[in-house]
Amino acid sequence: MYPTNAPKTIVNAMSVDVEDYFQVSAFEGHIAREDWGRWPIHVERNTDRILALFAEAGVHATFFTLGWVAERFPQLVRRIVDSGHELACHGMSHVRVTEQDPATFGADIRAAKSLLEDVGGVAVTGYRAASYSIGRDNLWALRELADAGFLYSSSIYPIAHDLYGMPEASRFPFRPDNAPELLEIPISTARLAARNWPAGGGGYFRFLPYALSRHFIRRINEQEDQATVFYFHPWEIDTAQPRPLGLPLKTRVRHYLNQGRMESRLRRLLKDFRWGRMDEVFLAKPLPTSGAMR
Repeated sequence: MYPTNAPKTIVNAMSVDVEDYFQVSAFEGHIAREDWGRWPIHVERNTDRILALFAEAGVHATFFTLGWVAERFPQLVRRIVDSGHELACHGMSHVRVTEQDPATFGADIRAAKSLLEDVGGVAVTGYRAASYSIGRDNLWALRELADAGFLYSSSIYPIAHDLYGMPEASRFPFRPDNAPELLEIPISTARLAARNWPAGGGGYFRFLPYALSRHFIRRINEQEDQATVFYFHPWEIDTAQPRPLGLPLKTRVRHYLNQGRMESRLRRLLKDFRWGRMDEVFLAKPLPTSGAMR
């Protein structure tokens, strides 16, 4: 399945943030939450396309799923689990942690975890915050996750970004000082010219040439002997999704650029590297005990 020049000793973590196009943070000012029901829902069919893509490549992944999706499409959640993928939590309805206090956040993650476990019939031990909204100002959220019974989080992105990011955070998995029983697994970055560069997927994977994304992942695997964390969303392969009116140019570029190339790039990525579930890649081996700072 893999080309002879692929680094076969490292298994990287493949993940999907299961949410629909109208739920992204960038659309908050253009599509109100109370209007979500008025928009055509594409998340089920797009996620099924991803399940087929993974099956074709023989890859198992982690699906960070909204409680909102699980409530409406329980059979989709069961298909994810029955296909051998890890079911993980993305909160109830894509509210950023920066907009919640500890009590509200704690209630949200517990409700979502319970719902997903009931629907999927499996333990849910992983969490990813909406829009990577855990950072230097709300690390208390990691303590809340540990108290709720999560074993790991993948909610910190160690880059500088206008909407999120904690560039001073560790680039590799660490156990937070305030919640040492929890493992935080940051989205992957490559260290070049004294700064961190995005290497973990999402919009950057669509924007950047594929060769550069492949180079970054190989650099992390081969030079640093570390697994990478890759993520994307079902709506990123959907060129037929409705388009809200009045979106700023910056938002349109971020959301829609190169969606038509996304699926073919994913096929190449699945062939060029080895991939597995978050829990199998990171929870099955001992990792250093360290704080959040590099």
